[in-house]
Parts: sequence; structure tokens; C-alpha cells
Amino acid sequence: MTLHIPFDNTYARLPAPLFTRQAPVPVRAPELLAFNHPLAQDLGITGDDDVDELGRVFSGNEIAAGADPLAQLYAGHQFGHWNPQLGDGRAILLGEAAGFDIQLKGSGRTPYSRNGDGRAWIGPVLREFVVSEAMHTLGIPTTRALAAVATGETIQRETTLPGAILTRVASSHIRVGTFQVLAARQDYAGLQALYEHAVARHHPEATDPLDFLSGVIERQAQLVTKWMNVGFIHGVMNTDNCSISGETIDYGPCAFMDAYHPMTVFSSIDRQGRYAWARQADIIVWNMAQLATALVPLMPNQDEAIQAFTGAVHAMPDRLNTLWNATLLRKIGIARGQPGDQDLATELLQMMSSQGADFTNTFAALSGDTARDQFTDREAFDTWATKWHTRIKSTPDAEATMQAANPILIPRNHRIEHMIQAAVTGDMAPFTRLMQAYARPFDRDPEFTDLTHAPTEQERVRATFCGT
Repeated sequence: MTLHIPFDNTYARLPAPLFTRQAPVPVRAPELLAFNHPLAQDLGITGDDDVDELGRVFSGNEIAAGADPLAQLYAGHQFGHWNPQLGDGRAILLGEAAGFDIQLKGSGRTPYSRNGDGRAWIGPVLREFVVSEAMHTLGIPTTRALAAVATGETIQRETTLPGAILTRVASSHIRVGTFQVLAARQDYAGLQALYEHAVARHHPEATDPLDFLSGVIERQAQLVTKWMNVGFIHGVMNTDNCSISGETIDYGPCAFMDAYHPMTVFSSIDRQGRYAWARQADIIVWNMAQLATALVPLMPNQDEAIQAFTGAVHAMPDRLNTLWNATLLRKIGIARGQPGDQDLATELLQMMSSQGADFTNTFAALSGDTARDQFTDREAFDTWATKWHTRIKSTPDAEATMQAANPILIPRNHRIEHMIQAAVTGDMAPFTRLMQAYARPFDRDPEFTDLTHAPTEQERVRATFCGT
């Protein structure tokens, strides 16, 4: 084997209840679809020039030296309902390199699969590859995509579809639900070991569980604010999909808004709008309350811990509001707010919602002074714009502030669907083009102008799906 991955598998040294050691289930005919060579270099991977070998290793057909494959255990609240045991039902953690997890998704059944087949089809695999890498270039903390491999097998969903496996890279795959499962089982020795591991890996500055909780809260507040800045809707913010590292994880029924409406939902399973765009800030507070509850047993005085943890969680909405207000002002070119600025920004959002203005294109066009084209009532926009121009004319850095805050390109849902439909037929050209475009999401590149267009009525994607 010429491929070398510098594995050092710290999670595999944690107590056994946290995982089950298991190799990936081999596939019939692995074929490499995409490989992220710059990310491989960052991970210290060498010898990654043999396409066939990459296909074998990142399908799970061949285990690289130093790997210690395992499926992780966790629990979680799914749409607010407690599920005492979940876990990697279709994923295998190969190990860690340069401090990052390397995980195969779609690698076969595990003890946590329940009724699932443990596999993935090419649609969700390429969707996560494109969207997670776009999130990275947008400056949003996220898991990354290292490889996509076709399996040469078909799997059954609503129809028969081509199978594929994604190799995902993450700072770790430790979730709120990982803490929850040990707390629920009253495995306090395991909970302490997990806490110490998570502190060393993600929050080395933490001196106790309260410090740790506060660090996680801040990372999650920053993350969700950045999601909202680009109109991203995670779609399934269950506690088992909430990473301790503060990275975006599990790109199932995620989507980006086109026309702005704060209660936008795409996920086919979110029938009550629990995870709508505007509710994500509330839900992350709820998730942090569940983490706080799981951490209480680690404190010597639990009554004092409950009081302190409650204070940390209750302070989170104000922090989120502060972050979002500052973010929204930057989107209209105001880096340092003054009284009345928030009302000005809110008025724009209200006009966008009532007139169906495109979220990304409206903000991007502010710096080009063509935003009025996004509105049906242009006189109303002109009235607002007069006030806005008056406010920013004395702000010399307004243009640069807007350009840094507002991307030109996002992974629009209809473009992702077109890419997937082409890939199912064996055409990877749209995938390659999207990867090229989203590598520079803040650039106005004439080559990719078509990717900025909002969908037509016929192109609109009304629902997104988990893929399981």
C-alpha cells in the first residue's frame, strides 16, 4: 500500500461502552468519484496518487495501516423526543489523523443500525461533499469531505439508486447525545472519561464542567449566527446532530433559503417547523440545556451546578441576539452600530419577506446598488434606501463590510438537485463545476453568474430528505 495516513486514535482508547469495534462492510466494485487532495495534505496523508487504491481504502474494502475502525454510540432528543440509544448506524470511524476524525458514511450495518441498511446513495453523498466544502469556504465551521466513492452496488429507497460512500473529516464526532447516553445510563466513570477527552481535544482552557459548557455554548452561538447569515437551514438540529466542537455536522435535509421568509422549512420530516431558519437560535439554546443536564453528575455539588448551568444557558439568548444584530448590521454595511440602525435593518428584512426578495441576492446587490431589482414594490425599497444611504455615507468602510458579510454564491437547492440527477446518470461535470464555483463564494465571476440566479417556479425545491 502506498497510501499512508498518520493515525493516532485517541477516541478508541476511551471506555468500551462508547463504541463497538467493527470493520466496514466491503462493497462490490469501488470507484473513486472525488478526492480532496488539499485536505489530505492538511491531514498529513501521503501517497494519495493511486486512484484505485483510494477507491479501495475509502470504500472500506481495504483497511489502512494504523486504523482502528469503530462505530460510535450516542443517544439524543429527536424533534424533542428522547431516544435512549442511537449511534452510527451507517458510519465507521477509521481513526484520527492530525487531530481530526476520518469517518466512512454509508459503510454498512452496525449494531446501531436498527432497521436501516447501513448504506448511502450517491445523492446525499455528493450533496454533503459539495455543501460541506462550500460551508468551509464561506468561513463556517464544518465537517469536511475527503472522498466520495461509488460502490458498484444499488440500494433501495423509493427507487433503486446507485450506492456511494462519503469520507467525512471532523474535529471529532462527539455530540451532545454522546454525553446524554452515558448520563442516562448513570455511567459516571465513562462520562468523566468522555468529558476529559472532550476538554483535551476541544476546550483545553476549561477548568471544570461549567467552563466546558460555557465554551460549547459560545461556539454554538457563533455557529448558528453564521448559519443564519447565509440563509442556511440545518433541517434536523437534534441533540445527536449537535457537535461539541461547534462544527456543522450531518448534512441531511439541509438547505439554503432563496426567497426570504423567517419560518422557511425544507426538511420533509420537520412537519411542525421546529427547525425553521428563525427558530434555530431557540433550538440551540434548548440543545445546550440538554448538554448541561448531562454534565450535572460531574459536579461535586449538584444543586450549585444546576444553578450555575442554568445561568449559563439562560444567558445564551442574549448572546445570540447580540451576535445576530451585529451580523445583520454588517450585512447592510454598518460595522459599528448606532441607535436606530437595528430598526433600519429590520425594516429591510420585513420588506424582503413581504415581497419575496431573494435573501442572498438582495444583500449581495446592496454593495452594487442594484438591490431594488429584487423587490416588486420598488418605491418602498427606494424610500428605505434613501434612509440607508444617508446612514452609510459617512461610513467609509461600508462597501468592504458588506462584501465580507454577503456571499455572491451559495449552494442553491435546485443546483444541487441538478448536480445529483446528472451524477446518477454518470455525469460528474456539474459536480466539478459546483466545486470550482463554491471555492470562491464571495467573488463575482462572470463564468458562474448563472449559479446566482434564484430558481424558477419549475426549478424550486420544496422539500429535502435525509437519504436514509
